[in-house]
Amino acid sequence: MLKVEHIGIAVRSLKQAVPVYETLLGTNCYKTELVASENVKTAFLRSGETKIELLESTKEEGVISRYIDKKGEGMHHIAFEVADILAEMERLKQKGFHLLNEAPKQGADNKLVCFIHPKSANGVLIELCQEQKEK
Repeated sequence: MLKVEHIGIAVRSLKQAVPVYETLLGTNCYKTELVASENVKTAFLRSGETKIELLESTKEEGVISRYIDKKGEGMHHIAFEVADILAEMERLKQKGFHLLNEAPKQGADNKLVCFIHPKSANGVLIELCQEQKEK
């Protein structure tokens, strides 16, 4: 693990949440992105080295919508940057962690991602992120 890449926060509405976090952090949202495969729209903010990813569901039955229905708005996951996501996934599997996907998938912000089940990490959903090289 290289560093905390971002903290993901589930919100009902980016339109409502983005101004709150812009005021809170004293910075502007620098990027929004649709991740169709996850039925989510994201908004990114940065304060110093810290990145916040706000997540809004694009479908009522989407994973973020279900999360909010169950737990309410709030922290959804912590993402860690890794140098080699395949090697890190294999290392964690060997150590008994339950991965939610067998192979990395395309995530927001030009990242390959994999999630670790919260039951393997004391109730916290963990995301592994690897920056994709520009071609």
